[in-house]
Amino acid sequence: MPDFLIENEIKEKGFKMICGVDEAGRGPLAGPVCAAAVILNEEIEGLNDSKKLSEKKREQLFDVIKQKAESYCIAFATVEEIEEHNILNATFIAMNRAIEGLSVSADFAIIDGNRAPTGIKLPCETVIKGDAKSVSIAAASILAKVTRDRLMLEMDKEYPQYNFKKHKGYGTKEHTDAILQYGVSPVHRPSFLKKLLGEDG
Repeated sequence: MPDFLIENEIKEKGFKMICGVDEAGRGPLAGPVCAAAVILNEEIEGLNDSKKLSEKKREQLFDVIKQKAESYCIAFATVEEIEEHNILNATFIAMNRAIEGLSVSADFAIIDGNRAPTGIKLPCETVIKGDAKSVSIAAASILAKVTRDRLMLEMDKEYPQYNFKKHKGYGTKEHTDAILQYGVSPVHRPSFLKKLLGEDG
């Protein structure tokens, strides 16, 4: 289970406001990528990597995190930005937006993964599988995942033929079959569909 060990080690170096940063939606064929930054200074019972929690538990923790966080911000990079900059750089754009959108400025960021966002404006440290180690990153992973899932439910209402409510834009057989049957929607990522549709697709 994640704990405050990483945060406490960083605080011993003199930093006070440490934000955890994570993203959701790098892999799907449709929809934006979402990132969250969270400054958290108190324990939240049941907090864990969003992928290890049920949808119901994530929804419950979403509200608790927003209530208990010192500050949080959730941000997106659009499908257009993913296409223009590639998914890695679009993820960095979303992460930087989340960090810079905090109502209480962070003085250090701990980021899930092994690469820090290009252009980040504060000291940072990357943590592989950080959402299973750091409570701040775990909280960010839940905010990002729940927010993106809710957005995909809205997209499902607009484009019901793809059944986004079920797979949230990921490349399941049902989803790829729907793309082949109905074509590409405005919320799909063309660069992710080249193999499915042929390079000229």
